[in-house]
Amino acid sequence: MENDMQDEFEGVLAEAGSEERAFEAALRPKTLEELIGQERVREQLALMLDAAQARGRAPDHVLLSGPPGLGKTTIAMIIANQMSAPLRITSGPAIQHAGDLAAILSGINEGDVLFIDEIHRMSRPAEELLYMAMEDFRVDVIVGKGPGATAIPLEIPPSTVVGATTRAGLLPSPLRDRFGFTAQLEYYEAAELHRIVERSAGLLTLEITHAGGFEIASRSRGTPRIANRLLRRVRDFAEVRAEGVIDVASAHAAPALYEVDALGVDRLDRAVLNALCKSFSGGPVGVQTLAVAVGEERETVEELAEPFLVRLGFLARTPRGRIATAAAWQHIGLVAPQGFEQLPIEQSDPTE
Repeated sequence: MENDMQDEFEGVLAEAGSEERAFEAALRPKTLEELIGQERVREQLALMLDAAQARGRAPDHVLLSGPPGLGKTTIAMIIANQMSAPLRITSGPAIQHAGDLAAILSGINEGDVLFIDEIHRMSRPAEELLYMAMEDFRVDVIVGKGPGATAIPLEIPPSTVVGATTRAGLLPSPLRDRFGFTAQLEYYEAAELHRIVERSAGLLTLEITHAGGFEIASRSRGTPRIANRLLRRVRDFAEVRAEGVIDVASAHAAPALYEVDALGVDRLDRAVLNALCKSFSGGPVGVQTLAVAVGEERETVEELAEPFLVRLGFLARTPRGRIATAAAWQHIGLVAPQGFEQLPIEQSDPTE
C-alpha cells in the first residue's frame, strides 16, 4: 500500500514537471526576431550568425553570462535554430571527469551546437580538456594508467560551444578567452516584461487587459521566467475566481495570495529584511548569520534574495556585513534608527 502511494506521488511529480517543461517550451522564442529585450545582444548575435552562415562555417563559441531566468538557455536554442543545427544540452555539474566530456564530444557532428549550462561548475580536468576541444577541435583521451598509459587523439568536427553561467568570475581566464563572443544579459525593464507577458498570454489564448499585463510585469523582478510563472498563477486565479479574465484586480490579488507584493518582494526577501531589521537592528550582519536566521542556505540568500534587494536599494554591503537601508525599514513598516542610513556603504563582498 505504501509503495503504491509512493509510486502515485512520484507519478504526480513527474506529470507536474512535464507540464512545467511543456509550458516553458511553448513560450520560448524560436528566432532572434521573436526575442524581446536584450537589444544589443540580439544585434551582436544576429551579425555573428549571419556572417557564419555566409561563410558556411560554424559560429564562434559563445559565452552567455547573467542572473538566472534571463534567457540563456533560450538564446542557445535560438542559435541552434538559426543555424539549422542540432542542439546537444548538458551541464557543468554533470561533467565531473574528463572522460565525461570526452564521451559527449565523441558524439558531436559537424555544425552541432553544444550547450553547457552552469559551465563554471565543471571540474578542472574537464575544463582543461575543453580548452583543446574548443581551440583545436581535438582532444587526447588517456587510456590506461602509469607508465603504460597512452594518449589517443580524438578529432572533433567543427562545432559551436555555447556556455551559460550565472557567475562568470568563477571561470578561469583560459576558458573565457576561448569564447569568440561573450554576452552579458541584463535585467529587463517593466515595459519589456509587459510585452513578454502579452506575448505569452496570446500564445496561451488568455484574455488579458493591458493594465493587467503591466501589473504582472511590475512584480516580475526584471526576469522573464518569473513573469511567465506569475502569469500562470494569475491565470489559475482568474479561471477560478475572476471569470477567466486577467485584469488589474486578478493580477493584484493572485501574487498577493502567493506573498509577492507590488515591487516583486516575495516571502524569502521579506524574511531577510525582517531578520535584518528586527533581529539584528538593521545590521551590519554576515550573510551566513543572516541565512541561518531565515532558515535557508547561504547560497540561496546570496543568489536569490540579495541581488534583488540590492537592486531595490533595500540592502547594502559594507566592510562589516549586510545592512538594511532606510527604504527597507520603511517597506516593512518600521522606522529606521536615527542616523542609520549614514553608515558607510561599499559594494564589496565582505566575508562573515
